[in-house]
Amino acid sequence: MTKSNMANHKANEKFFEEIAVSSMEVVCDGGGKDFGHPRVYLHIEQEKGYIVCPYCSRSYVLKSAN
Repeated sequence: MTKSNMANHKANEKFFEEIAVSSMEVVCDGGGKDFGHPRVYLHIEQEKGYIVCPYCSRSYVLKSAN
């Protein structure tokens, strides 16, 4: 993710927690039985570099290859 994409991401999206991932496919279940939600499978678009869970607003950010 470029610095400008990340800046736009932080300015435009409100998210609960940011998690760095190395795969473009992620699974989110809310992270706990008290705060959990149904398991959702999310796909990170290469151009965007991140995805936000529609249930809990966790942000999954694709790690750079560097």
